[in-house]
Amino acid sequence: MARITVEDCIDKFPSRFELVLVASNRARKLYTGENPTVEIDNDKNTVIALREIAEETITKEQFKNDLIQEYQTNTFGEDEDLNEIEDNSNEDQADNNQLDSNVSNQYDINENESKEETPNEASEDNLENSSDEDKEQN
Repeated sequence: MARITVEDCIDKFPSRFELVLVASNRARKLYTGENPTVEIDNDKNTVIALREIAEETITKEQFKNDLIQEYQTNTFGEDEDLNEIEDNSNEDQADNNQLDSNVSNQYDINENESKEETPNEASEDNLENSSDEDKEQN
């Protein structure tokens, strides 16, 4: 068969980026042992994947679904899984709110301490000034 290029497949997908993602995903699946839907003809997996796309031996939707499954991190089988995740997210949100309030309280404490130090520093200055005045009087 003649050499196949990305140009031969570009009309099957709306963007080159999507085409490359789909083709590379299919090539990886071929590498792991999936059976090709076209003749191999001693071609590499990337060429076979592009030939499958060009000849439309696998539907565009199937390519996209395979790609989504490849990159999907969470799968949900039942409603219980969804409820568990929602419960965990509510707990996480409560924990974050608690952390926010702790930080806020710590900020308030530090602010109060700094306000308390200011009068003390002023009184120490007064003591030094008064001791200087006492010395002058003596």
